[in-house]
Amino acid sequence: MKLARFAVGLAAGLALTVSAAWAETTTLRITLQLPLKSHLGENLSLFKQKVEEISKGEIAVEIYDSAQLYKDNEVPQAVGSGSIEMGVASLTRYVGDVPAVDVFYMPFLLNSEELVRKAVAPGSPVRGPLDDAILETGARVVWWQAYGGSVLLSNGGPIKTPADVVGKKVRVFGKTLGEWIKAAGGAPTLVSGSEQYIAYQRGTVDVGMTGVSGVKSRRLWEVMDTITVTNNADIEFIVVVNEQFWQGLSDQKRAWITEAAVFAENDVRDRMTGIETAAYEAARENGMTVYELSDAEVAAWMEAAQPVYDQFLADSGDLGAKVLAAARALGN
Repeated sequence: MKLARFAVGLAAGLALTVSAAWAETTTLRITLQLPLKSHLGENLSLFKQKVEEISKGEIAVEIYDSAQLYKDNEVPQAVGSGSIEMGVASLTRYVGDVPAVDVFYMPFLLNSEELVRKAVAPGSPVRGPLDDAILETGARVVWWQAYGGSVLLSNGGPIKTPADVVGKKVRVFGKTLGEWIKAAGGAPTLVSGSEQYIAYQRGTVDVGMTGVSGVKSRRLWEVMDTITVTNNADIEFIVVVNEQFWQGLSDQKRAWITEAAVFAENDVRDRMTGIETAAYEAARENGMTVYELSDAEVAAWMEAAQPVYDQFLADSGDLGAKVLAAARALGN
């Protein structure tokens, strides 16, 4: 009888221990518009592996890719309101609340890896004020995900100069990018990343704008045949967490998440050049032509872009002027 009572007591104790462990588990749901096989999806998987490992299971991560839960433009509101704990959004999706975020999309401003790395460094005079401003929307920036330089997609030939977009509908993914196309004489059309393929396939737009890694992950060579390497903008995604949820976590759990986030951010930044190189190779292997702009063609684009800078300063106020000046100073 004593042995039986001991066995029952031991089982009950184990059950309570397991129950307590489960009760302490924090689940992070993360929404992503891209496929899990994309480099942003792989980066989230790396974060998931790291944070679950260092927390020994006290933090669990669930990734909902390919816009299963929210489209890119819905992420800021979904995370800010607490409808989901975390999400990945293109930086420009915060332009409505923080117009200054589009400093990264100012034509040809941050067009080298060296300049980009300086601008996106945590606490830099460019990134720091933007992270602080985004926090006021109810979402905290956990880490930035590199997506590379912007390219233009087309059929039948490259987009060499502004004259090549006159009268054409061009897919854009941000207000300032739209202003750039408008200044060149084109008709900007906002299309979510997850809807690009269909937009090109159906001819909803004539020209596409995206990061070259997206060409590979979305197999856009099936609907477009030419890439023009413009590098007119630096495309950044950010991983955000609901601030109220964040403040409700223990210091230890916040420390684990931060450690895993730093690991993931450094990994994707360091791999970006290789990711882009592989994407260009895949595009060529699948029949796409890759065209590099000449210096004269870049100059023509830059000349047409001045109104974009004027409009940015008018729209983004003191914060915009501050981060633009900081970005320009990076090259000095």
